[in-house]
Amino acid sequence: MRLFIQHSTRYRYEQAPRAIIETLHLTPSACDTQSTQDWHLEVSVDALLSRSTDAFGNIVHTFSLERPGQEIEIIACGTVETDGHNGVVSGTNEPLPLPVFLRPTDRTRADNAIASAVEAAQTASDGTLLSAAHRWNKAVHEAIQFEVHATDSGTLASEAFSAGSGVCQDLAHVFIAGARHLGIPARYISGYQYNDGGSRDDQAGHAWAEVFIQGLGWVSFDPTAGRSTDETYVRVAVGLDAVGAAPVRGAAYGGTGETLSVDVSVARADKRSMAQTMHPQSMIHRSSDATSGMTMGGR
Repeated sequence: MRLFIQHSTRYRYEQAPRAIIETLHLTPSACDTQSTQDWHLEVSVDALLSRSTDAFGNIVHTFSLERPGQEIEIIACGTVETDGHNGVVSGTNEPLPLPVFLRPTDRTRADNAIASAVEAAQTASDGTLLSAAHRWNKAVHEAIQFEVHATDSGTLASEAFSAGSGVCQDLAHVFIAGARHLGIPARYISGYQYNDGGSRDDQAGHAWAEVFIQGLGWVSFDPTAGRSTDETYVRVAVGLDAVGAAPVRGAAYGGTGETLSVDVSVARADKRSMAQTMHPQSMIHRSSDATSGMTMGGR
């Protein structure tokens, strides 16, 4: 599947800051199941983007700027070719040892409720870790109702599980917390999903999880959808939680009245839907004044 993606992040200020610094996880890395046909990053202000690879193997761009003005827009766009893979992810850059992905973070720490629930899922499985992961994915999907604005970027897995509602970031955090409790290496993935005709409100920026299963490697699970990923998903960044894989994170020095808006579009880019790429208003589209199911930015 060929997918055309456009992701815009806009900061506005009542009083312009003295300086800003931004870190961007907005460029998909190639693996066996996806390849980037073309990809562009643009910043509305005169800034020099510095590209590097972080400890997780993610492509990272950073920039800093003095006197940026009252509005800054960051745009990422391009076409990604994806293949079906039954949830198994291979050919990724893996610079870190597996035990790193057993490390809990504040946002992915299992409390007694999560521990009890994931142990029940394991008991109901056929005894293999893969079966336990599938059971746990289904359990998280059923336990947490997807609800925009039910949580914020700082919500903990335990809080979302207790509340029974959250966005895809929260469901991924809960799934990861449970998997690590069972001793399964797990990690957070930020990216995009083409969700033609889907019922979710955020049909673009998305988040899910991957766990490592001996004999298979990394296997993806999307508790928001209650299934593994397929050719409709585009992986962008890996982290222990949403903080490490956030598409845009940064800091502003000085300034007042900051507001953040995010605008993401995902469309089929093959011959049957080329008209969609020519007319952005026909794309799957979401605009938000904060986050849309995943961590889009942070300060």
